[in-house]
Amino acid sequence: MTDTATTYDWLPPDDYLRHLRADTDRILDVADDDLTAEVPLCPGWNVRDAVEHTGSVFSHKVAAMVGNARPTEASQWSHGPAGDEDAMSWFRVQRDELLATLESRGPGAASWSWHEDHQNAGFWFRRMAQEAAVHRVDVESGYGAITPVDDVLAVDGIDEVLDWFLSYQAEDVGSDAPGRGTVAVRTGHRIWRLDLQPDAVVVSREPGPAEALVSGEPGELYLWLWGRRPDTAVVLEGDQDLLAGLRARLNVVTQ
Repeated sequence: MTDTATTYDWLPPDDYLRHLRADTDRILDVADDDLTAEVPLCPGWNVRDAVEHTGSVFSHKVAAMVGNARPTEASQWSHGPAGDEDAMSWFRVQRDELLATLESRGPGAASWSWHEDHQNAGFWFRRMAQEAAVHRVDVESGYGAITPVDDVLAVDGIDEVLDWFLSYQAEDVGSDAPGRGTVAVRTGHRIWRLDLQPDAVVVSREPGPAEALVSGEPGELYLWLWGRRPDTAVVLEGDQDLLAGLRARLNVVTQ
């Protein structure tokens, strides 16, 4: 493919805010009074679990930005609605506080993050937009009406999960991770080549040889990487053991 992009530029900050707002608005719209509906994409979770998890993540990141330090005390962020507080009202407060903090600080403001190369609020613009997209799909799945992930956001999310999770957090998989070799991940004109090593994953955005390939439409491939779609949602070609190794590694870092 001669037009394959070999670099990746993040989306503009305002685009992340727009997607974050749209996906959380959708969560607020779709979650009805029955929050006990099971979330089939996350066995063991119901809609309330997904909503409270997402809201607590938002609150934690606000604390990280405001304090410019990793929140360690439970009292530093909200873990869920208190007492008889309505879960969806609580979620709206956490969402609004996150948006207000991102907007007021801007992407260049100093902020703690778990990625040593990105110690600013811009990291959370991207990360929270992707967090909202995945968990919006989770909540929708509880009611059986999943809407597509925006293609542009999905491509950004593919890059994020491969770079920030699969590669950066490779040590979480262990020193003898499954799969050895190169897997290409492709959607449209974008390609990522993953060199799976015993204790590391090296990501390249350059075209080249690979022993296996995962390809698909942006939204489906994105959700497959996050474990929200079955293998039938994408095209899997080449070394099946290598592909199984990739899936096993993803299962660890995308929990």
